[in-house]
Amino acid sequence: MIYSTAIVPVNPEGETELTRAQAWDGLVLKARDARLFLPPGLCTRCDVVEESGSHIVRIATIAGDDLREIIMFEPQSKVTFFQATGPREGAIINELFEDADGTLQLRFYCYLGLRGKEPNGPEEQAEQEWMNSDKGYKSALLSTLKRTRELLAEGRL
Repeated sequence: MIYSTAIVPVNPEGETELTRAQAWDGLVLKARDARLFLPPGLCTRCDVVEESGSHIVRIATIAGDDLREIIMFEPQSKVTFFQATGPREGAIINELFEDADGTLQLRFYCYLGLRGKEPNGPEEQAEQEWMNSDKGYKSALLSTLKRTRELLAEGRL
């Protein structure tokens, strides 16, 4: 089983300040169309195929992997990506929260396994190491906030 977590401030010094609502809008937009937030060519398809007031279902191709995700929304707080099909199974969560000082933070955490692979085997261990590295989900949080600021500046958020 893979468990990974990362936390970054939403408004680091020197960056255009985002409100909680703006950061939330960025997370929702990312859930609806990952192509806007991932490096060019990494996500080649991202289609919402089902929608309700509390969740969406999307089918995406990311890094060559076909995925079906059920994405739940807890407004202004949490987006949970349940990996229904694809190489991983489990949940990936993006959460907005205020720390003890009242500073708005964005947290990633996940509980995942790799389908068809030995639990805690070499593939899962490698995935865990990547997720915990500076190239893993911490960089995804930073790029999500950067792209949210860009979309805000372009008037698209």
